Amino acid sequence: MLLVPIVVSVFSLIFAYFLIREVNRAAAGSGRMIEISEAIKEGAMAFLKRQYKTIALIAFLLFFILLIIFGIKTALGFLLGAAASGLAGFFGMIVSTRANVRVAESAKNGLKSALSLAFKGGSVTGFLVAGLGLLSVSVFYLLTQDLKALVALGFGGSLISVFARLGGGIYTKAADVGADLVGKVEQGIPEDDPRNPAVIADQVGDNVGDCAGMAADLFETYVVTIVAAMVLGGLLFPSLSEAVFFPLILGSIAILASIIATFFVRLGKNQNIISALYKGLIVAGILSAAGFFPVILQFSQSLKMPVLNLYGPALIGLLIAGAMFLITEFFTSKKYSPVQSIALASQSGHGTNIIAGLAVGMKSTILPVIVISAGILISFALAGIYGLAVSAVAMLSLTGLIIALDAYGPITDNASGISEMSGLPEENRKVTDALDAIGNTTKAVTKAYAIASAGLAALVLFSAYTQELADLGKKVQFILQDPKVLIGLFSGGIVAYYFASLSMTAVGKAAGSVVEEVRRQFREIKGLMSGEAKPDYSRCVDIVTKAALKEMMIPALLPVVFPILIGLLLGPEALGGLLIGSIIVGMFLALQMTSGGAAWDNAKKYIEEGNFGGKGSFAHQSAVTGDTVGDPYKDTAGPAINPMIKVLNIVALLIVGFLI
Repeated sequence: MLLVPIVVSVFSLIFAYFLIREVNRAAAGSGRMIEISEAIKEGAMAFLKRQYKTIALIAFLLFFILLIIFGIKTALGFLLGAAASGLAGFFGMIVSTRANVRVAESAKNGLKSALSLAFKGGSVTGFLVAGLGLLSVSVFYLLTQDLKALVALGFGGSLISVFARLGGGIYTKAADVGADLVGKVEQGIPEDDPRNPAVIADQVGDNVGDCAGMAADLFETYVVTIVAAMVLGGLLFPSLSEAVFFPLILGSIAILASIIATFFVRLGKNQNIISALYKGLIVAGILSAAGFFPVILQFSQSLKMPVLNLYGPALIGLLIAGAMFLITEFFTSKKYSPVQSIALASQSGHGTNIIAGLAVGMKSTILPVIVISAGILISFALAGIYGLAVSAVAMLSLTGLIIALDAYGPITDNASGISEMSGLPEENRKVTDALDAIGNTTKAVTKAYAIASAGLAALVLFSAYTQELADLGKKVQFILQDPKVLIGLFSGGIVAYYFASLSMTAVGKAAGSVVEEVRRQFREIKGLMSGEAKPDYSRCVDIVTKAALKEMMIPALLPVVFPILIGLLLGPEALGGLLIGSIIVGMFLALQMTSGGAAWDNAKKYIEEGNFGGKGSFAHQSAVTGDTVGDPYKDTAGPAINPMIKVLNIVALLIVGFLI
């Protein structure tokens, strides 16, 4: 049975390979376009190589610790998860940095051609992640038949994801904030203006943050969810191997459905970009739902459960994914009232913009949590804890297509920047700007999807933690009358807030250094503002690279150290409280940050379209301030909370045997 996911995952990787060939065959423009693209690619590769060298040292240290404590299988599982996560982000980013200039060139042929190429570039990352994720889990379990070691594989992916999200997020937002504060506010020049010394660092950041970072994030969420469901199935149904294999088969079906769905992403007569992208997502969901039924019909007989009790949670997972897209688009799109209310508040000043943005971010958490709560309730009523696991796996099964939508964002953002910086005609920039505007929305909705799926995955991991305790003979009741549980709950909230605080502080420090450097260059390089002299782009790239690598270390190790301390000092009750506290507080905080930050960004863009005075107006200046606050919210701290939550839960699952 394990051969099915192995074959499907290899097919996913082959499909990604053919997409890479299509992207590479497209025309790459000439002259200034290639020069800018090469600078972006070199900067992105330089950062990623330095980041991976730093992460590799920590990974090998943890490998030897796991080897000594748990043995060779667990240590190798950790190493495989880390390597696969890193590879997914690395190759996805390479394709992204090649696709950007080709999309800018393709825009000369119109919107349809540029959209098709941008989506293919994003799909490479999506199907690399899904293929590598399913392949690593299937092959490792086939070789070891060890669920405990499989947890370590998820740990490897999660740890790399925390570093990738933090490092990439600090890099991209430090450059973005620094570029905007001096370029837009102080010098009054447009976004992506080639005179701005931080503009290349900003373009590089889009790739290392939104492409490599998101790929690592959803890779580990995908892997951890499947692993958690397999572990839970093994604990709940110890004599039935079908309960372990079931999540892998669901993932296989959804990959095939997602590959078919990519051919439905076509621009219609109305030229609506977001509709074209969502068409693919809807087709993937429908095909997955249809494909799940015969498989669930067969497995339900083996598990001796009514077919609807398993099929219902699977449908719930798909519906939660769709609902997260619709809700997040409402709170972050320029078409709707939340974003427009922030733009309206910008007319009164910087302070009212910040107040409105914070309010929208807080409000944006309500509907997602209601949807997730309803999904938990129904799934649990139908099939207990295992129903919740099936729901989470079904939701994550669309990961390939979801990442394609997300990676589309940095490609189109770079394409828009290359068009602006290389002085392409206005008609060309209209096409790339239209693609970029939708890219902001797709990045926001995919982040919300990642957060919701992370929450469900963490709950499944927590269930596995409690079940593991019971199997070891320790029946723990997590009741509020127990002071250890209460301390654990508060500790979980502390971890989430402290982690977010460290992330925000890191961006602020790095952005401050970029601001000083950009000001220095405008002040000291004669002829820079007139366009007669070129800025020193490499200096800003170097500043944000060093800052990102330095500042990511402490927050990334926080979720590894905290559960060990709490578990060893206060026991399994306090550790359980820590896990639940981090899930609840972390989900609210992550949703507020990602949706609120995206709303600030699009409020700025709404004004730049000519509303409330347009570019250069007082409202626009206020909106730029809001956007600089929202940048680390939505692209650094908020998304990085996802893997942090899961690292906490995985570490707890690994050390549970030492707490009895």
